[in-house]
Amino acid sequence: MNIDVNAIFQIAGIGIIIAMIHTVLKQMGKEDMASWVTLIGFVVVLFMVVNMLSTLFKEIKTIFLFQ
Repeated sequence: MNIDVNAIFQIAGIGIIIAMIHTVLKQMGKEDMASWVTLIGFVVVLFMVVNMLSTLFKEIKTIFLFQ
């Protein structure tokens, strides 16, 4: 099985960028916009994780020959 370390770095990078944008917006007094940015970042990461889980389940299915 191939471990994709790039996906971990992508998720960490998205988290860092979203945290910085959230902090800047909160300092500007735009708490509502900061919350929306955080929510959108969470949804993007959630879609990435769901895609990875789908791939994992497909690989498990082929390993155990449950086609």
